[in-house]
Amino acid sequence: MFSWILALLLAVVAWSAATVYLWWVRRRRDETRAGLAALASLHWREFSEIIRRALQDERSWQVVAQADEEGAPRSDFLMRGEQGATWMISCKHGRAYRIGAAAVNELGTALRLAGAQGGVLITEGIVEREGLAAAERQHVEILDGRRIWPVLKPYLAAETENRIVQAARRRAQRHTGIAALASLTLGLLVGLGYLSSHPPTRTAPAIAAAPVAPATLPSATTPDAPASSSSEAALAVVPVEPDPATLDRYQASVSRALAQTPGITRGIWLTRLTLAVDRQVDDATAWPLICREVERYPVLRTVRIQLNPRPGVDEPVRWRQCRTI
Repeated sequence: MFSWILALLLAVVAWSAATVYLWWVRRRRDETRAGLAALASLHWREFSEIIRRALQDERSWQVVAQADEEGAPRSDFLMRGEQGATWMISCKHGRAYRIGAAAVNELGTALRLAGAQGGVLITEGIVEREGLAAAERQHVEILDGRRIWPVLKPYLAAETENRIVQAARRRAQRHTGIAALASLTLGLLVGLGYLSSHPPTRTAPAIAAAPVAPATLPSATTPDAPASSSSEAALAVVPVEPDPATLDRYQASVSRALAQTPGITRGIWLTRLTLAVDRQVDDATAWPLICREVERYPVLRTVRIQLNPRPGVDEPVRWRQCRTI
C-alpha cells in the first residue's frame, strides 16, 4: 500500500511541476514568439503607429515632430512628456535585428543633437549585451523582443490577438494532458519498481502435522545386522533425509567400522556417493562385510562402492552397489 501512495504522490508532484512550467513559462514564451512574428509582419508605418499609440496611452507622451527629413521613413520621431521633457523614439522594425553598441551610441548622438532628454529604442529583434551597456550610458531605454510584446499586445487587431493567445493556450492544454499521462506512467513504474525491490513478506500459516515415525533399521540381533558397538546401536534410528552434519557422522561411522573389520584395510569416502574400499580378501568375502556396514543407514544403501585391487594381485578396480533404488 505504501508503494502506491508514494507512486501517487510522485505522479501528482510531477504533473503539478509540469503544469506550472507549461502555463507560466512555456505558454508565455509561445505567445511572445507568435506575437513578435505578428508584429514583424506589419508594415513599418503600422508598426510605428502602434508604438505612438502605446506611448500616448501608457506614458501620456505626445508626438512633437519627425526626426528625419521630410519624405524619409518615419522610424524616428520626437515625443514630449507631461513635464515638458522631450524623448526621441527610434523604431527598428524586424526580428532580424541584433543591435550592438554602435547603433545605441548613434541614437545617443542623435537625441543630443535634437535636444532630447533621453531616448527609447524599440525593436522586435534583440539588443545584445554591449548595446544594453551602451544604453545605460546614453540614457536610452530598451524595448526589444524580450519586453515589447506585453506593451504592444493590446494595440493589435482583436482577432489577431485572440488567435495568438488561443493558439498558445491550446498548445499548453495539449501538453498538460501529455504531461498527465507521462506522470501517471512514471508513478506506475515507480510503484512496480518498489514492489519488485521490496517484496511483501507473508508469514506461512502453521500447519499441525502428526509426528512422522522414524524409519528403523533391523536390530542388532537380526541376522542382517550383527551386534555392534553401543555408539552404532544408538544410530539405528535415522531420519530419511539427514542434514549434512548427520550424513558426515554416518559416513565416519562406516569408515571406522570397515577399518575394524577383518579382511578390510580401510574405507574412504571420495564423494558423498562414492566409497573407496581397500581390502585383503577376495570380492566374495569382502562384499558382504562392506554391505553389512553400509546398509545400517538407509540413506547410504545405494552409494557406489569402489573395490580397489588387493595388494600384489593383478585385478581391475570394480564398482558395485549394495542396493538399487
